Amino acid sequence: MNKQLDFILKGREKNIGEETVLQSLPHRDFRFANPFIVVHHFPEHHYAVGSPPERLHPHPHRGFAPVTFMFQGEGYHRDSEGNEGVLKAGEVQWMFAGRGLLHSEGPTPELLAKGGNYEFVQLWVNVPAQHKWNAPYYQQASAEQMPLLFQQPGCDIRLASGQYREFTGPLQSFTPVISAFGNMKAGVQVACEAQEGYWTLLYLLEGSIVVNDTSIEAYHLIVFSKQGTDIRIRATTDAKLLYLSAEPINEPVAARGNIVMNTQEEVAQAEKDYADGKFGSLDS
Repeated sequence: MNKQLDFILKGREKNIGEETVLQSLPHRDFRFANPFIVVHHFPEHHYAVGSPPERLHPHPHRGFAPVTFMFQGEGYHRDSEGNEGVLKAGEVQWMFAGRGLLHSEGPTPELLAKGGNYEFVQLWVNVPAQHKWNAPYYQQASAEQMPLLFQQPGCDIRLASGQYREFTGPLQSFTPVISAFGNMKAGVQVACEAQEGYWTLLYLLEGSIVVNDTSIEAYHLIVFSKQGTDIRIRATTDAKLLYLSAEPINEPVAARGNIVMNTQEEVAQAEKDYADGKFGSLDS
């Protein structure tokens, strides 16, 4: 049985510090597909040779995992737990904030010096209440570590996390999340099977595709019905996409700023803890 496309949500511009992203989740027509809380797309941007430093300066996170899928260029990440790394095109970073940390990110000095394109999608993955106070951790996976899902020419879709058919993604989570991303050449068609009852999303970064006979253009997020299992995707032009599926977390969500908890009182406590310096320190 084919999955119905319940919502087709267009990403809207949102300013975050000095950056402008396209936010397709939450949306005025659909808020959360818990555990998927936020989908931010930093669309392709070309940095000229010798561009000045640009980054999101230290900001707090608590109660969820910011996950970054790098499509072009390279980004530099640091947090107050002492984790840092360079994320290159085709790689994924999974940073679980847990009980709280400070985070800083942006294009690398090397990319800004030599110039080039920069593009990523950042996803906020929620966790059940019982894990929100766990210790933070940091994971990163290269393209070579992520299995290729479809063995056909013109299709490079890799599994970052979760179990899909006989494949297992390298990144681990407290929430069973299937995440896959990559490119399809014009004319390529694939068939996917999603777990009945799961939230299933598909975001199109570039190009145009047909999904179960419905045409989708770039910068749109599909939220599928929980019923049904079958999804057919055909690329009508070269396309870049992100596929997500996860077991629902049936708990209340209280989200404000960079905090995702279960109640507004917990969010207020997180903001107080940040103001009191309990999230550690990070200089840049």
